[in-house]
Amino acid sequence: MSTEFTFAIKRIRFDEHYRPSENTRTTTNFANLARGSSRQENLRNTLSMIDNRFNALAHWDNPRGDRYSVQLDIITAEMTLEGEHSGTPLPLIEILKTTVIDQHTHERIDGMVGNNFSSYVRDYDFSVLLLGHNQHQPAFSTPEGFGELHGKLFKCFVNSSAYQQHFNKPPVICLSVSSSKTYHRTENQHPVLGIEYQQNEYSLTDAYFNKMGLKVRYFMPPNSAAPLAFYFTGDLLADYTNLELISTVSTMDTFQKIYRPEIYNANSAAGRSYQPSLKHQDYSLTRIVYDREERSRLAIEQGRFAEEHFIKPYHAKLEQWSSNHAR
Repeated sequence: MSTEFTFAIKRIRFDEHYRPSENTRTTTNFANLARGSSRQENLRNTLSMIDNRFNALAHWDNPRGDRYSVQLDIITAEMTLEGEHSGTPLPLIEILKTTVIDQHTHERIDGMVGNNFSSYVRDYDFSVLLLGHNQHQPAFSTPEGFGELHGKLFKCFVNSSAYQQHFNKPPVICLSVSSSKTYHRTENQHPVLGIEYQQNEYSLTDAYFNKMGLKVRYFMPPNSAAPLAFYFTGDLLADYTNLELISTVSTMDTFQKIYRPEIYNANSAAGRSYQPSLKHQDYSLTRIVYDREERSRLAIEQGRFAEEHFIKPYHAKLEQWSSNHAR
């Protein structure tokens, strides 16, 4: 009998009252902002930055720059293997859902689902499997089939009835560009996403997301310091409204200024040919406290959690499912 997965979706509001879960699931980036003596100030300042960025981009019919605010929900996709009765579903994937609030009309407008992306299996792939593989290699390489299981799990989730019931459009994930690649400015320019950049070859993250069925384009939005990487299916420019695109840009540009200020809060913008660097010194810090070392450590912890509670105990079933599952 073939193995099947079922998904359940949980959501929690990310606002100034947000407190991270105390159980094994660690919402790394968000939890990082929401701990310590500065937690409420961190959250309030982050949300204010997002709203200000949104209004700066959605400037039409918005003379005072205060028409819109962005509501954020952390979406957790929990997965259960059919026939298993452990009672502990794996929190497989975590993404963000934006909702735009029009203060003039009091309308709630659907924003983008996706944005941030956290995954236990991805943490396992990058922080456990890949690191272990390269301890014994003369040159960097990826293990055979790297990312294939995760890619199939992601596509299974997006095609699931749980996803379809909650969301009307496919996700768009927005991440930092890779510091190992050089990006070249094109003549293409979008009113919201800004100037398009291109590069000659996939980064490791690009290739990994490609196995999830996602294409990538790179855009540097107006008044940004560096391009962002947008991962999507379909047509990024035609399938989403300007307000949906702005909700992603304002949210993820803000988070990247906090997470990677050397790139996204640099004091000079990317030029025609651009290679990002976390060693860049000419940048400004936000007023938000973020522990990048903790983020790296938790990625390893989450990867080991996935290995212990999912990869190892269900190895045979996962192999069978993966071999039967369409690419």
